[in-house]
Amino acid sequence: MRILILGAGKMGSFFTDLLSFQHETAVFDVNPHQLRFVYNTYRFTSLDEIKEFEPELVINAVTVKYTLDAFRQVLPVLPKDCIISDIASVKTRLKAFYQQSGFRYVSTHPMFGPTFASLSNLSNENAIIISEGDHLGKIFFKDLYQTLKLNIFEYTFDEHDETVAYSLSIPFVSTFVFTAVMKHQEAPGTTFKKHMAIARGLLSEDDYLLQEILFNPRTPAQVENIRVEMKRLLEIITNKDAEGMKVYLTKLREKIK
Repeated sequence: MRILILGAGKMGSFFTDLLSFQHETAVFDVNPHQLRFVYNTYRFTSLDEIKEFEPELVINAVTVKYTLDAFRQVLPVLPKDCIISDIASVKTRLKAFYQQSGFRYVSTHPMFGPTFASLSNLSNENAIIISEGDHLGKIFFKDLYQTLKLNIFEYTFDEHDETVAYSLSIPFVSTFVFTAVMKHQEAPGTTFKKHMAIARGLLSEDDYLLQEILFNPRTPAQVENIRVEMKRLLEIITNKDAEGMKVYLTKLREKIK
């Protein structure tokens, strides 16, 4: 299959490495410097090159801020039977775009990134395939993710956004709060060091990505849950309520069984 990957960043390079030995692949990036470290693939910097390549599948791996712009840039030179796809962690506006594009489409979300995941061992990581998409496109990504031993889930666009609001916004906000109140220590404990590593990794992510995840319409309700729990925990601590703390910790342990 002829596959065009948009964006030669971390995830674009990952998919290029993954696919280039079994498919004819090309990477398109408006910044030629980004293409210096990709190999075993065509390196495109112009739309004319894409038109001549005639891709059968496009994987949009650009930064989430530019996902739709990248699609709009290349759609005019794609064959009409080409399947377009994204791997964005934020699907806002994508459903409407796909439905109006006139192209077959598939949308997935590999729920791991180069910041935290070991890309050589993904058996404990997950991927979401959006159910509202082209059947053959979904089969392609299902087979691909199975070769990576990912745990695969199929959700609608709405279900995906709800899941992201829960699974990303809660740890993101919790990490932000930790970072805001923490002080550097000369002899940090193990738990503190682990939290610091998470904070550094998270805050190395693109600002727009963090913003879009937190501005998900479903996020405020999740953040409100954090506020309620913090209020309850503060009451227990302030009142030195040993019995209340025991009950609280029992509840927490039940949740993580």
